[in-house]
Amino acid sequence: MINSNKVTSVARDVLLAPVYLYQGRKIKRDTVRLPEPNGERHGHVSLPEPSGTAKNKRKPTLNLMIVGDSAAAGVGSQTQQEALAGKLIPILAQQSDICTQFDELLWSLQATTGHTSFDILRRLYVLPPPSHPVDVMVLSVGVNDTTSNVSVHKWQQQIKDIIAIAQRKFGVRELIFLSLPPMAQMPAIPAPLNNFVGAKASILDKVLQQECAANDSVTYMATDFPRMIEEHANGEPIDIAVMFASDGFHPSSLMYGYWAQQLAERIIQVLDASRS
Repeated sequence: MINSNKVTSVARDVLLAPVYLYQGRKIKRDTVRLPEPNGERHGHVSLPEPSGTAKNKRKPTLNLMIVGDSAAAGVGSQTQQEALAGKLIPILAQQSDICTQFDELLWSLQATTGHTSFDILRRLYVLPPPSHPVDVMVLSVGVNDTTSNVSVHKWQQQIKDIIAIAQRKFGVRELIFLSLPPMAQMPAIPAPLNNFVGAKASILDKVLQQECAANDSVTYMATDFPRMIEEHANGEPIDIAVMFASDGFHPSSLMYGYWAQQLAERIIQVLDASRS
C-alpha cells in the first residue's frame, strides 16, 4: 500500500530542492564560524567524602570520556569552563551518589568541529587504548551526518561500529549517546530548509534510539529542550534564540549549563543501575 503522506513529502522536497540548495549555500557563506573554546580537555579531580560518612577503604576512580562533534567540543562558548565538559565535571563532583562510589574523577574530551560518525569512528581507532577501562563514554554525534546527508544505512552501520570499538578497545562500562538537537528550531536555518533538515535529523535520531535499545549498557539520552526553556523562563515567555550561540547553530553557554545538568542526572542513573 502506498503511503500518501510519504509521496506528498517527497514531491514537496523535489519541488523545493532549488530553495534548499540556495538556502544551504547561503548559510555556509554567511554563518559566522565560531572557534573551539580554549581550556583544559582532560583533568583529574579528587572527590570529597559525603558529609556524615566515615572515611572507609579506598574507592575506585571514575573514568569519564566525552567524544564527538563541535557541541561536545564546546563551540558557542568562550572557554571550556563554560562548555559541556566544563559545566559537567563540577556538577558530578558535587553529587553524593558519585562521591559515595568513587574517590576520584578522571576525565577527557575528544571532540572536533565538523566530525561525523565516520570521523568519530576513525578517531576511536587512532586513539591509544586507555590505561584503565572507561566507566562512562558520552557521545555527541549526528548533526554533521545530517548536514552532509549521510545515508540512513551508513549512519546505522557506523553507530554499530562505534559501539563495538568503544566496548572492545576502551572497555566502556556505560555508553551514553546524546540525542540529536532540534535542528528545525535552530535560528540559523531558515524555512523551509529547517523543516527538511529537522526531518532528516529526526530519522537519524530514531535509528540511534533503535541501536541503543538493541545493545546492553548503551543508553540513548533524549535531551529535554522544553525543560531547559521552562527552567530558564521561570514562567515568562522567552525567545528560544537565547539557547543558541551567536551563529544561531551551536548551543550557548546557557544551554550547555542545562544540558550538563541533565547529562549528570543520566550518568548517575546508569551508574546506579549498573551497580544494582
